[in-house]
Amino acid sequence: MYDQIFQESLSDDTTYSDSKTKSLLRLIKDGDDTALENIVVENMPLVKSIVKRYLNRGYEYEDLVQLGTIGLIKAAKNYDFNYDVRFSTYAVPMITGEIKRFLRDDGIIKISRSLKENSRNVTKARDLLAKKLNREPTVNELSIQCGISPEDVVAALDAARPVISIYDVAANDGDSDILVLDKIEQKEENPCDDIDTKILLTELLSSLNADDRKIIVMRYFKNMTQSDVAKRLNISQVQVSRIEKRILLQLRERAAG
Repeated sequence: MYDQIFQESLSDDTTYSDSKTKSLLRLIKDGDDTALENIVVENMPLVKSIVKRYLNRGYEYEDLVQLGTIGLIKAAKNYDFNYDVRFSTYAVPMITGEIKRFLRDDGIIKISRSLKENSRNVTKARDLLAKKLNREPTVNELSIQCGISPEDVVAALDAARPVISIYDVAANDGDSDILVLDKIEQKEENPCDDIDTKILLTELLSSLNADDRKIIVMRYFKNMTQSDVAKRLNISQVQVSRIEKRILLQLRERAAG
């Protein structure tokens, strides 16, 4: 099966012969980085074909390819010639194992095994009940179906949600991408609570021109996102970002001087 996967992922004119591959593997044993690079390049279609099985789980394709490549490198460095098997046969379990290990243990957010199990059971029960009831099941219905408390059902549903990065694209205003970060309101503690900071901040703000001061007030005192400010000023979010960076740099320099 593993060799079949490998052959499907490569065309005949790019596949190394088994003897050439093993020659490269022997060079890798001797610390030859060029040989390792050649093995990685030639077997990258194999890695990508395996990665396709694990898409749509909340992780970027490139990240999974990187993990698969780590498994491929480990296979190349640890290949056991005593087994006398094709390298692809030896590499597939290591590539797959590296990806599975990450998905199981090294996710962005650590989740206990019991919560993972509840999440799988609740997700399966939700799909079954949705088909049976012809509607989305309630938390109480899922609780009865799975034999766990409603609180555990809610926790399991939350755990099943994909993780979103603050640097993911949330929208596009036509000119540029708007990140999730730009839609998060500023909730930091007001610096004016401290009298010394208030005096300094007042002096710094007074040194700005009216337009720059307006942007800082909207961003840091009215908790408006960059996209909100852009709409208010009828400019793009990218322009707001650039202006804000310039103003903050200017204020830092003045505060330090």
